[in-house]
Amino acid sequence: MASLTRSLKRCQLLTKSMLLNSTKQHPSLFKSNLRNPVSQISKRNYISEMRKSAFEGNILRLLRNEIQYELERSSPKQPITKFNSFTVDDRPGEQWVRLTRKFGENEDIKIEATMFDGSIPVSKAGVGEDVKLHSTLIVNISKGDKEVLEIMCSAWPDSIEITKLFVRGNDKLSADPYVGPEFKELDDELQDSLYEFLEERGINEPLTAFLHEYLKNKDKTEFVRWMQAVKSYIENK
Repeated sequence: MASLTRSLKRCQLLTKSMLLNSTKQHPSLFKSNLRNPVSQISKRNYISEMRKSAFEGNILRLLRNEIQYELERSSPKQPITKFNSFTVDDRPGEQWVRLTRKFGENEDIKIEATMFDGSIPVSKAGVGEDVKLHSTLIVNISKGDKEVLEIMCSAWPDSIEITKLFVRGNDKLSADPYVGPEFKELDDELQDSLYEFLEERGINEPLTAFLHEYLKNKDKTEFVRWMQAVKSYIENK
């Protein structure tokens, strides 16, 4: 037993001696092994940052090219602030515009027009097929603090169509109001009278033609603004 113990001790001493000699003869090998985990992590982080930088650089290049193309092809115009008796509020950064005017002694008219929210194909002589764009109008006609007549309309570049109308309180609309039948279900004479009612207040085909051109310009303006905002965000480290 004592002989076995002595033999084990000699083996341990011999192994330790061999390790010390190897360390003295090849110190870089052991130092490299010690440093290797950190080195590998740093290398991975460097590659990851390089890939991220290249990816972001490509996005910025594409955005700059697209912005330049849009501005050179047809730069957005300064928004018009008046049309006939209406004051136009462009609502920058939003998907709608607002028009307001006074009518008579006590009527306040407010129109909220969405950006293009639909289209239909149309034939165009010598060009082939084109599209006709659609916008939704919400017309509010109020008399002081009294009730509000709300008229929903479909606006095309060359026409306006009433789809719904109802009277509501001057405060917020209730959760589930009765808004009447579809407009086309009304008596024809009543329909004609309601179109005349809007015409008298300047809500007509010239207005929808103006809005169509206005919204085309706004669509381009908002697109360029959106690209510039994305570019600025990526550039901000």
